[in-house]
Amino acid sequence: MWELKEENKKRTKTGRKLEAHERLGLEFDPMQKKVLMSRAKRGLLNCCRQWGKSTVTAAKAVLHAESRPGSLTLVVSPSARQSGEFLRKTTEFARRLGIRPRGDGDNEISLELPNRARIVGLPGSEATIRGFSAVSLLLVDEAARVSDELYLAVRPMLAVSDGALWLMSTPFGKRGFFYEAWVHGGPEWERYRAPGTECPRIRAEFLEEELRAMGERWFRQEYLCEFEDTVSGVFDMDAVERAVTEEVEPLRL
Repeated sequence: MWELKEENKKRTKTGRKLEAHERLGLEFDPMQKKVLMSRAKRGLLNCCRQWGKSTVTAAKAVLHAESRPGSLTLVVSPSARQSGEFLRKTTEFARRLGIRPRGDGDNEISLELPNRARIVGLPGSEATIRGFSAVSLLLVDEAARVSDELYLAVRPMLAVSDGALWLMSTPFGKRGFFYEAWVHGGPEWERYRAPGTECPRIRAEFLEEELRAMGERWFRQEYLCEFEDTVSGVFDMDAVERAVTEEVEPLRL
């Protein structure tokens, strides 16, 4: 998975190299392990609420930074508070690996490892995030609620480094870059779908209660990872898209 320096490769008493989740002292389910182990340059994680996406991707960020000295990982969230919560998780995972992280001295929401690799959390404002370059790993948390303007502002940060890009979110309607990438994105995207019905940490009885409380539309969105039409829409979005054609010339008045 990660090409660690020999002095950083921890092993069991039998000589077997520890897997990533074992080094972190965590138990991941099979889907979470796939996300953690993936080397994809473009990844989409469409998961239900409380699946653990922030935990898994925070672990991914730390292991990435540990194995790449001097690298830069950026975490984009809808708000500074959410980016701060993400960085708190990465700090805890770094400590579990025996690393003493600190701030990078330039960014309020940041983490720097002894190998000078940095993890920086950005607030959800397009006007305040420019200036970073050579990004090795770009993580967009709660991507369905991040604006298209912000997403388009951070993508060029991968140009020189040819870095990896991961979008993680629960769906939020048939709109925005996360929806477009999931439905219309090309084969370069590695897709993971993790509904609540397949999460071993969520009881079936709880899901039944949520269905009764939320109603079917919200339940399908929050727990079944389905992109639902917005509540304010008069017509079904699929019907609107089927009604649009390029075969008819527009009237020119």
